[in-house]
Amino acid sequence: MRAVVTRVRQARVEIDGRVNGQIEQGFLVLLGVAPQDGPDTADKMADKVCGLRVFEDELGKMNRNLAAVGGGLLVVSQFTLYADTSSRRPGFTGAARPEVARPLYERFMEQCRQRGFPVEHGEFGADMQVFSQNDGPVTILLEV
Repeated sequence: MRAVVTRVRQARVEIDGRVNGQIEQGFLVLLGVAPQDGPDTADKMADKVCGLRVFEDELGKMNRNLAAVGGGLLVVSQFTLYADTSSRRPGFTGAARPEVARPLYERFMEQCRQRGFPVEHGEFGADMQVFSQNDGPVTILLEV
């Protein structure tokens, strides 16, 4: 499982011109699932994302996590994180098929909710427009 986590001041995802999910301060999470991933992978990724300390403390150091700033998550499924770019036309056989990826995407979000965070999201497999006001910018690539 791979995640691109961006610290944001605000973010939203739109589908067909309507807002499907939006947050203020927190993380925009682009989440990709590999064929070999399982429930434990989703749980570990939720631990990593929810515990990531990239918000500034009173000394200006990245020392606070999502809980410390009262942040939320906007999670968007992103199979393209597993693109094979060995040619000019990417291939996506490295990404999990929807019947594997969708339940793990859902599990990741549920694990984040169980940790007490508000979670908004896109729609799995939909054509989405993602808007974000990046903060920093701070963008971290995580892999489990």
